[in-house]
Amino acid sequence: MKIAFIIPRNSSDSQRSFYDYQFGKRFLLSSKHISYLLAIPVLTSLTPPEHEIKVFDENIEDIDYTWNADLAAITVRTMFAKRAYLISENYRTRGTKTVIGGIHPSMCPEDALPHCDSVVVGEAEEIWHTVLEDAENGRLKRLYKADKVADLKAAPVPDRSSLPKNRYILDIVQTTKGCPFHCEFCAVHAFDGQTIRNRTIEQVIREIEGINRSAAKYKKKNAIFFADDNIIADKPFAKELFSALRPYNINWMCQASINISRDSEILELMKESGCGAVFIGFESVSGENLAMMRKGINQRYDYLDAIRKIQSYGILVHSSFIVGYDFDTPAAFDELIDFIRESNLLMPLINILTPLPGTKLFKRLEAEGRILHRDWSKYDTQHVVFSPARMSPEELLEGYKRVMRSVYSFDSILRKLDHYWMKDFWKHSNECDPVKSPYRFLFAARLATLLISPNMKRSRFIMRILPHVFDRQVRISTILALMNYNNFAYAL
Repeated sequence: MKIAFIIPRNSSDSQRSFYDYQFGKRFLLSSKHISYLLAIPVLTSLTPPEHEIKVFDENIEDIDYTWNADLAAITVRTMFAKRAYLISENYRTRGTKTVIGGIHPSMCPEDALPHCDSVVVGEAEEIWHTVLEDAENGRLKRLYKADKVADLKAAPVPDRSSLPKNRYILDIVQTTKGCPFHCEFCAVHAFDGQTIRNRTIEQVIREIEGINRSAAKYKKKNAIFFADDNIIADKPFAKELFSALRPYNINWMCQASINISRDSEILELMKESGCGAVFIGFESVSGENLAMMRKGINQRYDYLDAIRKIQSYGILVHSSFIVGYDFDTPAAFDELIDFIRESNLLMPLINILTPLPGTKLFKRLEAEGRILHRDWSKYDTQHVVFSPARMSPEELLEGYKRVMRSVYSFDSILRKLDHYWMKDFWKHSNECDPVKSPYRFLFAARLATLLISPNMKRSRFIMRILPHVFDRQVRISTILALMNYNNFAYAL
């Protein structure tokens, strides 16, 4: 068969994503996207070689519907479900059978079924070969459900060979699945289970080596993001992994729980193996909210101490916060702004509470009659889709915008950059991977082209930042990322 694998676009001209990097693309005159969805390389690795495959990632290219696929496989996340359904229907009008899978249809298959020929519930590793056999023999079922979780040790290495070359900033690798926590707002434990499953160290290293070999042929080596929901959930495995990564000289990031701050051995291993940043879900500065969302582990830690400890190893703390939980009042926005300022968190992700299908939160709010609608395109953490407990939906939306614009104002960005530069925070990174002078000159020249602009605040920021571009302690990629987030915040 001819099989098309589809990644639906995650933004549009009228609706932005925090991760779409639109300003950065224009600045760099580049069409690179932040990354791909790992589900697609996983699926292509499970597809027998007798099939002809093509990957279409709408974030970097249009779908070529004239490539007459026999089967279109579309991976779906809730906020992009409407777009995925439209793609599926376009294929069906051309006579192509469509299969939809991913976390959204796994949580609510009844929502996806009217828009496709078949829905896959659960992980593909155990069921994809059956789907292909049935499609090839003209007996595609309406619903396929994996009977068990995937054995990661038996899974092949994800196949990235069909992805568009040189078009992504990050490569994605996953070493474990599952999460032992049961946060009310999160669907991970419902989809992946609460038991930690891991690949072998040999599998992971083989994958890293493959990524590095590929990079050497056609592009500068990408950073790697480990997509594990909590990379230290199995600490002995994590320590073995970090030790094994050291010889490969990679720049990597990950997600972890806040208790990483109390493990000096793990932090040292992470630093030595190339970890530049760790993403931690702080979620709220309110103990009552943390209790309600069942984020008990966070209640046992002092956030400021945890941030200081982790960052003392040269590992930047990326953070996420949720606004709109039931104990939030209009005063909560100023409290969050003050905490981010005090902690000097550089690139916090601010989310409006969003009850995703399959979560305990969705079930609770639905039972309470507080779900406003099921327009999935608005379930993107930037819109209010439920009735808050202690404010109006309008107050929540305006408070969210105010937090974003305060955190990512040019004055706030410059203050925080000064804080990190004074500490020479990126000293280790600059020693291991120094920014070459030609890149600094090009960056400065491109900044200078933006000085003549109606955006006077940005012009003043550039004038203040230009003298620092050639300082050895400055990572110019950090400046660009923060300018991108400023552009996003003020487009809301």
